[in-house]
Amino acid sequence: MLIAVFIIGPERLPRYAQKLGELVRRVKSMANTAKDRVRDEMGDDFDPEEWKKLDPRQYDPRRIIKEALLDDEPEPQVRAPKPAVAAPITPSARPRLAEGQTAPYDAEAT
Repeated sequence: MLIAVFIIGPERLPRYAQKLGELVRRVKSMANTAKDRVRDEMGDDFDPEEWKKLDPRQYDPRRIIKEALLDDEPEPQVRAPKPAVAAPITPSARPRLAEGQTAPYDAEAT
């Protein structure tokens, strides 16, 4: 304020203070108009509390990481279905290949 008195001068200071007041009122009016338009555009589903949750100033990375690391809730365990187990093949039950015969090969399995 003291710097403004020296730069502007005591005779012009009231006029600039009035202009500053008008500017502040105009900006406040524009902000209120924008807020009303948002409410009109959003309709009845508009909830200011939900918008406050999305405010980026409330996010503290340290708090988010701490909560994630100290989360005591156990993760849900998904049980995989047990595969059908075939009877083990004994060496005597395996078919023997004749000499020079190649093992069966399934081209679609690879």
